[in-house]
Amino acid sequence: MKKFVAVAGNIGAGKSTLVELLCDKLAWQPFYEPVADNPYLVDFYTDMQTWAFHSQIFFLTHRLRMHRQLLDHPTSVLQDRTVYEDAEVFAKNLFQQGKIHSRDYKTYQELYDVLTDFLPPPDLVVYLRASVPTLYGRITSRGRDFERQITPEYLEQLNKLYEHWITDFSLCPVLSVPSDDLDYVANTSHLDMIASKVQEKLTGKEEVVFDLQEMP
Repeated sequence: MKKFVAVAGNIGAGKSTLVELLCDKLAWQPFYEPVADNPYLVDFYTDMQTWAFHSQIFFLTHRLRMHRQLLDHPTSVLQDRTVYEDAEVFAKNLFQQGKIHSRDYKTYQELYDVLTDFLPPPDLVVYLRASVPTLYGRITSRGRDFERQITPEYLEQLNKLYEHWITDFSLCPVLSVPSDDLDYVANTSHLDMIASKVQEKLTGKEEVVFDLQEMP
């Protein structure tokens, strides 16, 4: 039976890398976050006040369309970032920081609520939990020009919203992965363990825990 799994997590948590590696291992189809396709992203990181609403609307519409396509895909799929994070983390943070006007945020939230009410959830969300030093180090090392304005303080704000969102999220099962402790790029046994936990969760185990003693 085909499965729809989404990988969630903050900027620099390792979502795209995990999607690629898991898809290679499980022979699933990957679908990645449309970072390069967003025509507002460079402007957004330069002037969030002006471009935040435009950028978030782009991400929301693109990811809603992708979510629908993944539900209809004939094989098992793995998605890089969920539609829920756009609204519950990034748009909410921008509103709280005064980067999105309250009128625009209300319009955005109403659009999100109406559309997601008709959207079946994934079979599983894999949440990559990472500390700010880990996130910031990975962002710095990959050297994307449009991410140069990202600060540790911004990542900390997002992390708080992520933890609040994932705690309350109940639309489908969640597998939380300790990204600080696992190096699934250099250590294949870590990747094998994550793949095994994903399969366990998809087959109905109520609780799947990463025991640090399991890690080579």
